Amino acid sequence: MIRVEDEGRLRIIRLDRPDKANALTRDMLAAVAEAAEAATAAGTQALILTGEGRVFSAGADLDAAKAGLATDPVWTRASEALAGFPGLSVAALNGTLAGGAFALALPCDIRLAVPGASFFYPVMRLGYRPQPADPERMARLVGPGRAKMILMAGQKIGAEEALAWGLVDRIVAPEMLIEEARRLCTDALAATTGHVAAIKAMIG
Repeated sequence: MIRVEDEGRLRIIRLDRPDKANALTRDMLAAVAEAAEAATAAGTQALILTGEGRVFSAGADLDAAKAGLATDPVWTRASEALAGFPGLSVAALNGTLAGGAFALALPCDIRLAVPGASFFYPVMRLGYRPQPADPERMARLVGPGRAKMILMAGQKIGAEEALAWGLVDRIVAPEMLIEEARRLCTDALAATTGHVAAIKAMIG
């Protein structure tokens, strides 16, 4: 349910459960963590995270969430593995981003979205809490008021509003999404590993 493709010093991680809207299971989250950790260990320069089908991810698989996934530390492991990747990371959001899947997209350096994508995190209505680092990461991108609109007021926003808020950085046609993500990685792939990591550390 996760596919990993290496193109030289670029690693692409794909959520591959399109029949279930890429709803996340524990095994999928662990696989994302392992793929990101291995990319760091291997000195990979750039990483693209994307999904198959028309939805990036519907969030946690609901049956798995009810069985304990909602509070499993595997979320933090996956999120921190992506946040700790020292190269350039791009979340190429091929469709809607919902719920706990924010824990995978927010740690990435750049987020691209297709025009029809929507963004929502229905933890208030469903009685769950956000994954631990998500509220702070979201607030850094969009400000505390807008983070509360998503997390507390349950607002669903579209791609254009997400762009205006700073939740995503660019809207890209679906057929160009991965090509644009690769293009954004060009300079990082041409640099040395240490140079990429140093500039990323300077930005914070």
